[in-house]
Amino acid sequence: MKPFITDDFLLGSDKAKKLYNDYAKDLPIIDYHCHLSPKEIAEDIRFDNIADIWLSHDHYKWRLMRAAGVDEEFITGNAPAKDKFMAWAKVIGMAWGNPLYHWTSLELARYFGIYEALNEYNAEEVWNKTNEILSEGSMTATYFLKNSNVELLCTTDDPIDDLRYHKKIKDENITSTKVFPTFRPDKAVEIYDPSFVDYIEKLSSASGIEIKELEDLEAALSQRIEHFKDTGCRLADHGMEKIPFIIMQKDQLRLIFRKRLAGGFISESDAEAYKTHILLFLAKKYAEINWTMQLHFGCRRDNNRRLFEGIGKDIGCDTIAGSTDFVTPLAKFMSALDKSNALPKMIIYSLDPVCNSQIDTLIGCFQQGPDVLKIQHGSAWWFNDNIEGMKDQMKNLALQSYFPGFIGMLTDSRSFMSYPRHEYFRRIICNMIADSVNKGLFPDDDKILGEIIRNVCHDNAAKYFG
Repeated sequence: MKPFITDDFLLGSDKAKKLYNDYAKDLPIIDYHCHLSPKEIAEDIRFDNIADIWLSHDHYKWRLMRAAGVDEEFITGNAPAKDKFMAWAKVIGMAWGNPLYHWTSLELARYFGIYEALNEYNAEEVWNKTNEILSEGSMTATYFLKNSNVELLCTTDDPIDDLRYHKKIKDENITSTKVFPTFRPDKAVEIYDPSFVDYIEKLSSASGIEIKELEDLEAALSQRIEHFKDTGCRLADHGMEKIPFIIMQKDQLRLIFRKRLAGGFISESDAEAYKTHILLFLAKKYAEINWTMQLHFGCRRDNNRRLFEGIGKDIGCDTIAGSTDFVTPLAKFMSALDKSNALPKMIIYSLDPVCNSQIDTLIGCFQQGPDVLKIQHGSAWWFNDNIEGMKDQMKNLALQSYFPGFIGMLTDSRSFMSYPRHEYFRRIICNMIADSVNKGLFPDDDKILGEIIRNVCHDNAAKYFG
C-alpha cells in the first residue's frame, strides 16, 4: 500500500513546505492543558500492547466506535485487547473526514514507523509490529514525552490532590520535561452537584481548615492555591456548561452556603450567585499571583444516563451545549474584575464553534499591555480540534484580533501518544499562511512569516506562562 503519511502531508504548496520545515517542524512543545496522569509519569509506566496505550482512556475513539455499531464489550468491556484493537482498526479504516483518521495515522508514523493508514486488512500486521516494539520496554511514558520533544506540560488536578506525584517527578528527575499541575476547582464551584457536600468535607480535610462558613471555604481554597503554587502551578482551569453572573450580598451567600451544607434546597439563581462569587474570588487570587485563568464552557456532559451509571464519567457521552448568551455574563464578570484592577490573564474556550467571533470581539474589550493578548481565545477545543475547526478558530482570531499573539495548540488528552496533534496544528497553520502569501494577501517575507509561526507554535506560550 502507498504510504499515507508523507513529508508533505497537509502542505499544499512549496511555500507551505518551506514554512513548516524551516520554522515549525523542530520546535519544542508546550502542552499547557492536558489530562495526562502525573502518577503514570512518575512511575514511568510501560504499556502491554497498542490497545492498552491507545484505547484504554480515549473517549474520542469510544464515541466513534459506538457510532460505527461496535458492541460496548469491545469498547469499555472485557473483550481481549486484540479484539478491541481489531474492532478499532475496522472502524478507523473507513472513517472518512474524521480527525481521528489523521491522528491515528500520524501516531503510527511518528512512534512506530508505520506510514500506511490503518484498516481491517493490515490490522494483524500493525498489531504484531507495534506490540513487538512495545515489548522491548523502552516505550515508557517518559519516552513519549522525550520523543515528542515536549518541553513542558500542565496536567489537570483537583485542589484536594496532595501533588505527591508532581513532587516525585521533580525531586527524582523522572523526565526532562517540566511537569506542572493545574488548579481545577470545579467540584468546589458546582454547588448543585449531588457530591458537593461530600467534596467540601474532603477539601476541609486536605486544607486542614474546618469548613462551616463561606469564609472558611475561601480560606481553604486559598490554602490549596498556595499549595499548588509551591509545586510550580501557574494556571487554573474551570469547566462549566454556561457562564454564571448574579451578584448577591455576602450575607445572602452565607445563608445559601449553610443551607446547602445542611442538605437544604437552593434555587438555580442561588446556585448561580454562589458560583459567581466563588469565581470572582478565585479570579482575584489568580491575578495576585500572576496565574492564568482558563474558562472552558459550552459543554453538556454525561448525557447518556445508562452509560454514565454503568461505566462512569468521561466515556464519550458529552455534547456541545448550544448557543446561549454567554457574552453578557462573561463581559460583566470580566468588567467587574477589570474595574477593581484584578483581571487575571485569561484563556476563553467555547465548545460551540459559532461563538468564535463573539469571543474574539469580546477579548478585544479587555486587552491591556504590556501583555500581548492578555485575554486569549483558546485553541479549537474537543469537538473542534480538526482541520476545519482549527482553521475557523484561527481565521476568526486573525480577522478580529491579533493573530501573532496567539498561544497556539494543546492536546487536551489523556494519551501519551497524542502529541502528533501539535504537528497536525503546525502543518495546518503553515499551509494557511502559505495560501495567503500565494494569493497575494500577505508579503512573501520569511523573516516576518517565520517569526509569526515560531511565536504561535511555541514562543508565545513560553512568554505568556512565564
